[in-house]
Amino acid sequence: MRNLSLLKVGVAFAAAVQGLNVLITNDDGFGTANIRELYKQMTDLGHSCYLVASATFDVGSGTRLDFTNSPKMTRNGDWDLVKSGAPSIGPDPDDGHIWYYNGTPAAQVVVALDYILPTFTKVKTPDLVISGPNSGWNVGPFLYTTSGAIGATYMAIERGIPAVAFFSGNTVPTPYFWVNASTKAGLQDPATITARLASTLVQALIDKAAGSRILPQGYGLTVNLPYITSYTNEQCTNPPFVLTRMGGNAEAKAVFNSKTGLFNRSRDSGSDDSHCANGNCKIPAEKDVLNSGCMSSVTVFAVDYSAPYKWECFNISDVTALVPVIVQLNGSTPLVGGLGPNASVVGNVSLPPTPSPGSTPPPMTTISSIGVRAQWSLSVLMASLGVLAFLF
Repeated sequence: MRNLSLLKVGVAFAAAVQGLNVLITNDDGFGTANIRELYKQMTDLGHSCYLVASATFDVGSGTRLDFTNSPKMTRNGDWDLVKSGAPSIGPDPDDGHIWYYNGTPAAQVVVALDYILPTFTKVKTPDLVISGPNSGWNVGPFLYTTSGAIGATYMAIERGIPAVAFFSGNTVPTPYFWVNASTKAGLQDPATITARLASTLVQALIDKAAGSRILPQGYGLTVNLPYITSYTNEQCTNPPFVLTRMGGNAEAKAVFNSKTGLFNRSRDSGSDDSHCANGNCKIPAEKDVLNSGCMSSVTVFAVDYSAPYKWECFNISDVTALVPVIVQLNGSTPLVGGLGPNASVVGNVSLPPTPSPGSTPPPMTTISSIGVRAQWSLSVLMASLGVLAFLF
């Protein structure tokens, strides 16, 4: 009996340290700094990662399942990484684990699950789906239902795969070739720190599961990270993770443009939707934690919309049982940074800084794709020359 127990422990330990198959997506596009840095961080942790995202910025699509109706791209992609006329789906010419598909985030997930992974890899079903980190917070039930990044996690969870969505307080998407080895403040790029925070929390979830399922069937996490200040100072570079419930004061309004005769959506913070209908009402709302300073909100959600506070089906008495210990209760003393108490964010000062969002990046378009290797190389070369011109 004792040998059997030891065998079980050994199997659990082996599963815990073994790398997982992870699908990473977003609604900001496959060329953004945040998603590429997360891909690097998760790969460095020993996981087999696959990045599938759109070639363009595509936010606010919720769970809408829109597939492209053109076999080829009709416009250049964001930062001209993908050229007009290229196929509507394709791999990064330098990394076969990175793909683009020009559909909504929910469509990207199912295309990855039903075509890319089974056709071009040995992975039948990933162990985890990560969406983001996206630029800009996703706070409260309203944005939860309209977010394309959440739509991607929804699609994964409905397919039986645990999923986590990350959102960043740094609201300007930047291209991956603008990531600083060291900023002018001598620190790591905000995208790098954001990815480190996200990967640290994900790894803590994996370690907690110890070879078992990362989250119960039907459950996911949505995480909002604060504005990382490493472009200019170290004020907010290691925020703690704090357990929250959904809650914010975001409201959609139609704004009429008298010049164009068209409507657009506006977010208005005039109404508060942080009322508590389900869950532990003593847990603070996301907006309350995020507005309190340098802290990250971590919210557990369920896709059935009616999850009570107690999960009798899984013998879970409290939502705190689902999150790792690095996710702390608000008011805990002391609150430990998400990267650890003594984590360093010092950058590689031997390399010159690239432009920050204070500079104007190349324009982002609305529809795009990836071109052939020569087209992409030319685009990156031209962008690099632009960066050098900025620096000198």
